Amino acid sequence: MNDTITSAPAPQAGASATRTYSEAPLLLDPQRLEAELDAAISGVETDKDVRKAVVQFLDTARGEATAYIEADFRGHPRAARDTVRAYSDMTDGIVRSILQVATRRLHPLPTPTEAEKIAVLSVGGYGRAEMAPHSDVDLLFLTPWKITPWAESVIESMLYMMWDLKLKVGHSSRTIDDCLRLGREDYTIRTALLEHRFIDGDEALATKLTAKLHTDLFRGTGAEFIEAKLAERAERHKRQGGQRYVLEPNVKEGKGGLRDLQTLYWIAKYIHLVDRAAELVDLGLFSAEEYRVFRDAEDFLWAVRCHLHLIAHRASDQLTFDAQVEVAARMGYADTAGRRAVEVFMQDYFRHATQVGEVTRIFLTALEARHVKTAPVLQRIFRRRRKLRAPYSDDNGRINIADTKAFLAEKVNLLRLFEEGLRTGMLIHPDAMRVVTANLHLIDDELRENREARRIFLDLLLKHGNPERALRRMNELGVLSAFIPEFEPIVAMMQFNMYHSYTVDEHTIQCISNLAQIERHELIEELPLSSHILDEGVNRRVLYVALLLHDIGKGRPEDHSILGAQIARKVAPRLGLNAKESELVEWLVRHHLLMSDVAQKRDLSDPRTIRDFAKQMKSRERLDLLTVLTVCDIRGVGPNVWNNWKATLLRRLHSDTARALEHGLEAVNREQRTNEAKKALREELANWDPKAMRAELARHYDPYWQGLTTETQLIFAELLRDLEDHEIRIDLHPDPDHDATRAAFALADHPGIFSRLAGALALVGANVVDARTYTSKDGYATAVFWVQDAEGHPYEASKLQRLRTMIEKTLKGEVVAREALKDRDKVKKREREFRFPTHITFDNEGSELYTIVEVDTRDRPGLLYDLTRALASSNIYIASAVIATYGAQVVDSFYVKDMFGLKLHSKSKRDALEKRLRDAIASGAQRAGN
Repeated sequence: MNDTITSAPAPQAGASATRTYSEAPLLLDPQRLEAELDAAISGVETDKDVRKAVVQFLDTARGEATAYIEADFRGHPRAARDTVRAYSDMTDGIVRSILQVATRRLHPLPTPTEAEKIAVLSVGGYGRAEMAPHSDVDLLFLTPWKITPWAESVIESMLYMMWDLKLKVGHSSRTIDDCLRLGREDYTIRTALLEHRFIDGDEALATKLTAKLHTDLFRGTGAEFIEAKLAERAERHKRQGGQRYVLEPNVKEGKGGLRDLQTLYWIAKYIHLVDRAAELVDLGLFSAEEYRVFRDAEDFLWAVRCHLHLIAHRASDQLTFDAQVEVAARMGYADTAGRRAVEVFMQDYFRHATQVGEVTRIFLTALEARHVKTAPVLQRIFRRRRKLRAPYSDDNGRINIADTKAFLAEKVNLLRLFEEGLRTGMLIHPDAMRVVTANLHLIDDELRENREARRIFLDLLLKHGNPERALRRMNELGVLSAFIPEFEPIVAMMQFNMYHSYTVDEHTIQCISNLAQIERHELIEELPLSSHILDEGVNRRVLYVALLLHDIGKGRPEDHSILGAQIARKVAPRLGLNAKESELVEWLVRHHLLMSDVAQKRDLSDPRTIRDFAKQMKSRERLDLLTVLTVCDIRGVGPNVWNNWKATLLRRLHSDTARALEHGLEAVNREQRTNEAKKALREELANWDPKAMRAELARHYDPYWQGLTTETQLIFAELLRDLEDHEIRIDLHPDPDHDATRAAFALADHPGIFSRLAGALALVGANVVDARTYTSKDGYATAVFWVQDAEGHPYEASKLQRLRTMIEKTLKGEVVAREALKDRDKVKKREREFRFPTHITFDNEGSELYTIVEVDTRDRPGLLYDLTRALASSNIYIASAVIATYGAQVVDSFYVKDMFGLKLHSKSKRDALEKRLRDAIASGAQRAGN
């Protein structure tokens, strides 16, 4: 519509929008519309038929106008300013037409009295002339005094016609006095009135309302209105998750969304009586560049919102995962090397959301400076009063630049400003931020190699105790990526999966924040091992720089750990680290996923796992550094990712590896572990008959003793005691260390038992997070699964009996898992667009006894059952399964032998098994998709 609309400013309150469209449909052409509407109803006699004819006429006209607007929008899919205005103009045409029919044809008044006047005004978003395809039509029917029977009839007829058109109408009928009274009582009503716009009817009445609102309601109440709007904004952000970078942002209500921009407009209009955001430049509240940012962000966000409405065929403002893919396609984004189109789109989205935050901060601080908005109370009371160094000044409690020329004369001041902020505890004034962003070009190679600049940057990380505050501000202003250009590609980079809650840059800052919290002793109870490691002393420079760079290689085709290590090799020395430190940083970045992978994807009871991991560590220093980095990395993924189970796994891996490094790799062996486990159980069974105790200690093979805790072995000892061949014994019990419910089964062994148990658990909606199964020397299966409910928590005690009943029915054959799972094994609509190509690997070196089969694919409720059925049908014995879930992706690692008790050495056998596993995944995925 850029070529077909004559440019016009946004409509003023109290004035109707007027625009010129070339070759426009009826609803966008007021002159033709009135004449053709009259012609459509000229021969119609009854009121009922008139209404029917009007609805038919307008419905057809709306269809034509909507098609016209949508077709035009496809020509500029990333800019919606003209589109939202066109939807508003179309709605104006409908409302005017209906009012004219209601007043002239259905309820004509040849000689109206002073009381029999009516003005129709749009309010809210419609009042701003901003409408998405399925926005509400919010109307105010304004009358001079109490509503007369005539006005009531007009309003009723109008509403019925609009409802027949299936418009979603929000309406109120009020006098001017009503508006003033209700506006005093309710800020929501006051805001709606602030944005009123005259559509049709008695214009003098609308003009009077505008004047009264400013003199009798708005004047002198600016400060209270601002505080109310900001409190409302804070509560809205809290409801939306409090973060700008949530996985599925709400484009209207979320942080950095349209409502934030609208809040600025409301405040500006209320205080300064502006009708357009552009007027804020003349008032000195925005620079021309800041207004451009405001305008670009608004245009982009409105485009996203319009696409969402068009995709859903209804009002929809949540950028769900499935919608993100469609919006990206509609807006013309394309896949790039290493990145999907949706990730490129969401990076643009988050960058605009960040800029909205910056514009908001600038605007509100400018209001504080004019004493319209008060500075935060706690900040005024508790502000640290350290004296500022030159060339800085205290500007209403914020650091400002006293002498811009002196500031810019020394380029290192662009970094020193942030150091001063951390040193004094003061916030940075937006005017100082403006100076920084306008002079980012000064951050060049010379400054990056400057010794003082390096010192300042490392001190920001290491010295003041809250590095995340400086890093986040530096990132938002572009300073971080100017000083470390390699960081720029990951700014606002979204990772299109359900596992990561934040963009890559925000994840990095969250990781550093976690490290700072551990150092401040805020997480001693939650993270005792990491807290102990830091208290004992590590190279903090290495740890902080490694965390800063650990994901810097993301978003390209190469493995991000390898590419990140190559980048770290260049960046670490540039930041002032010596050769040994730089080598350690490079190693940590290269292997930053290693400890997490081993802990979550491998059987830690297998001595080979520990010995191989210890060989890669080489030293206790590396082990300690990688442990803390891994903990910070996992906790930085999202609010609910870290749990007791991951903590237990990492503590165990660290402990066993430290022992191997200290006492030699041969200290980690099966015989020693078996003897220790038997001794521990013997102590627990002290009250047993000696003969029964000897039988229990002799009935299991070595892997059983190495793979289970003494507590679990004690439960199995009780379950196996006098067990009959036809019996199935089950023990369900919470296991806090796993953050799960432990389900232990003892029964006569037979082929496929692991699969049947997995199917039974899938049927009750249990999510398996870990599993072990062993066959005793006398032919009994001892299988233990750790399971969570759909919310990722241990089962409540009240639900355990139902769990037990369903498991028993399945094991007895009363319920066939494969059939029963058909209707439950569905992938949610919002998760269907995730791509997880299946990878299957065979490892004959990672375990002394077993082949490790690792299956990396999309998760779904019946997946484990399908995989274990495929293994069982291939005559593969499963000793244990280690399950690692990453949002909608899962890595299942099976420790297996063939029917002869041997590893899978034959390539043809492995190839056949891989085909069977892939077929099971594909058929299950097809079933889930249907």
